[in-house]
This record gives sequence, C-alpha cells and structure tokens, in this order.
Amino acid sequence: MIIHPIKAFSDNYIWCIQKETEVVVVDPGQAGVVLDYLEEKQLRLTAILLTHMHEDHIGGVREIVASHPESVVYGPEETKNFVNRIVKEGDTFHVLGQPVQVYASGGHTHGHISFLMGQHLFCGDTLFSAGCGRVFTGDYEAQFESLQTFKRLDDAIHVYPGHEYTETNLRFASNIYPENEKIYNSLKEVQELRAKGLPTLPTTIGKEKAINLFLQAETLEDFIELRNARDQF
Repeated sequence: MIIHPIKAFSDNYIWCIQKETEVVVVDPGQAGVVLDYLEEKQLRLTAILLTHMHEDHIGGVREIVASHPESVVYGPEETKNFVNRIVKEGDTFHVLGQPVQVYASGGHTHGHISFLMGQHLFCGDTLFSAGCGRVFTGDYEAQFESLQTFKRLDDAIHVYPGHEYTETNLRFASNIYPENEKIYNSLKEVQELRAKGLPTLPTTIGKEKAINLFLQAETLEDFIELRNARDQF
C-alpha cells in the first residue's frame, strides 16, 4: 500500500491511499488536484474518507464524486450532506480490502472523527506533528480526551494530519522549552525538509510522544493553558 500526499491550498495535504490501481482519498478540500492526480496515474477512486466538515477538507467532494460516481464517501454526521455512509465511534468498514476503524476525535469540530487503517492513522485536524487543532468548539475536554486516545495507540503507528504545520508547532515548543534537545533536533530536521519543499509528514505516535507538548499535557488544565498559548503564538 502506497500513501501519497497531494498538496492543496497553502498547507493542506489530501492523503491518497493506493493499492495497485485503486485509491482512497482523505479530506479532499480541492477537486482539481485530486482529479489531475488520478488521471495522470491512471488510478480508480473507490472511496473518500472525511474527518470533519470544514471547507478545506470537504470542498472538492461533490466535483470528485461527479467524475467518479462509483466511489463511496464515508464521514461523520456533520458531513451528512456530502456522504453516503455516515460512520461513528466504534464502527469498522473495509476499503481496499483493509479494515478501517473509526475513532471519535471531537474538539476541533463537535463531530470530528479519525480513521485507523492498519498502522496508519488519518486524523484530520485533531493531531498535528508537534501540535493539535484549534478548539473551535470550545470543548477543550473533548480535544484533550481525543489526544489521550491517540496517546494509547501503538508507538509505531504512522500519523497523517491534514496540514503542514510542523515547523511552526516546533518553533512554539522550542520557545517554551529552549533546552529540549529532542525538540531542537526535530526543528532542525524539519527546517531542512521545508527548505527543500518536502513534507514533514507522516509522523508516528512514538515520535509525537517525544516532541508534542499537547500529547504530553497530563491534565485538562495544562492542556487548556498550552492551547491558549499556542493560539497567541
């Protein structure tokens, strides 16, 4: 299985999961870049996975489905106008012959979900490398609990967030803990990748435990303080 990032807007990634000539795409905020990629590579779209309702994650769905009407669109209740299969916490379904587990991961939006496909976690805007999503709902407890759920996953699981925010997140972490060697080294590596125009993702649960201050927060109060500080950074 090959997982390829398709760049969209200024910093979005639309993840393309490929097995032989069939593909699934995650959170297609733009249609053109996806349709061009499918045509160029001569791939058949079988499904779309949606994590939440924000326009930069669902904006391309209708145009893509119009070109690939055989594809099945999975997503949470809040995306009901774009999907034909509503899924929720605890559900399991299959794409590309692989089981996909659904996790509730609210906070960024109330109905946000994430998808675990084998050793690959597609988490939308809940977890970023060295960061997490803004809590637009005001439900900090939901966001904190979502991160605690991810923290309990196997360290080897690869994580595929929806945005390229790693460098800014690490600069924030370094500003708080300037003597932290793991954060410093990660920031240096990320800056080298970005200078070459390369993605910093995917990351892993194990790596995030070492560099992600939001995963390291032990209490809800600590998490809220940290999130507020990041919002002002």
